[in-house]
Amino acid sequence: MQKLAHSVQLHASHRALRPGKDNRCHQGVPRPPPQSPECTGVPGTAGPARARHHLRMRPEPRLKALGPRVVRPSRRRTGGFPAAAMAASAPGLISVFSSPQELGASLAQLVAQRAASCLEGNRGRFALGLSGGSLVSMLARDLPAAVAPAGPDSFARWTLGFCDERLVPFEHAESTYGLYRTHLLSKLLIPDSQVLTVNPALPVEDAAEDYAGKLRQAFQGDTVPVFDLLILGVGPDGHTCSLFPGHPLLQEQEKIVAPISDSPKPPPQRVTLTLPVLNAAQSIIFVATGEGKAAVLKRILEDKDSSLPATMVQPRTGALCWFLDEAAARLLSVPFEKHSTL
Repeated sequence: MQKLAHSVQLHASHRALRPGKDNRCHQGVPRPPPQSPECTGVPGTAGPARARHHLRMRPEPRLKALGPRVVRPSRRRTGGFPAAAMAASAPGLISVFSSPQELGASLAQLVAQRAASCLEGNRGRFALGLSGGSLVSMLARDLPAAVAPAGPDSFARWTLGFCDERLVPFEHAESTYGLYRTHLLSKLLIPDSQVLTVNPALPVEDAAEDYAGKLRQAFQGDTVPVFDLLILGVGPDGHTCSLFPGHPLLQEQEKIVAPISDSPKPPPQRVTLTLPVLNAAQSIIFVATGEGKAAVLKRILEDKDSSLPATMVQPRTGALCWFLDEAAARLLSVPFEKHSTL
């Protein structure tokens, strides 16, 4: 199967995507020229002219001329993503930001551009999957302003799901949906019918099956739900979603949603997307900040430790990107791009 190129790019003038420029959302659309996956473009930055030039969509001959070039970790600041075609065996494009605040601002702009691209695409909708933790406050701070130019009507074509959920009431401080409902969803105005939630009142097995049914209904025509974008976190132990190292759920290949009753991280009962769904996504962005993530990121991105759930996230045809702050990236010696929005 050909690798599906993914480019999330923005002109330096901050203009929105032009209609017809992205036909790669979901399935059944013309295939792009054969390239390795990309995840490029930090919208909202203002770098030197050469960096801005790289943000523009290039015709196929120029893309070939660029080849699989990746900037080495020289710690230099750039104002945008140079195009970087990643080899199939590479862990994905790694982008390092000076602070979590700069990371969050660029992440929000990237989500906004991906949404605009998909809404102009073949299916005319945007399917986003969110993880919890520190991502809630990060997205709540920056995403509403980033997507505001698209207008309120655009949210009618969003589908929002959650990568995992703790089986606690929505009012509980550990509820992923509850936190997003309080801090973000009131500002985005996505119709309630298009926000796919886990029912915490059900037993964990029934809650997983109920959520799987909601996904099948929302992604009719997909054997496995294909999200346009998943935003994932990673724990100090290498877990992502509620997929933990050494857990039998890492071998699950049939279910799209699985229950877990023995989570090593409380609360013990959870519902999670499985690896087949994660690896079917069109785009995945891992977000990690803080020194506490540095050691495990080295194991994932340099050692490629296959025992870690985050290492097992390898989209079959989509793009994989890592957004890190300097503290999280401090032990890395693999190639990465250093960015600043200042």
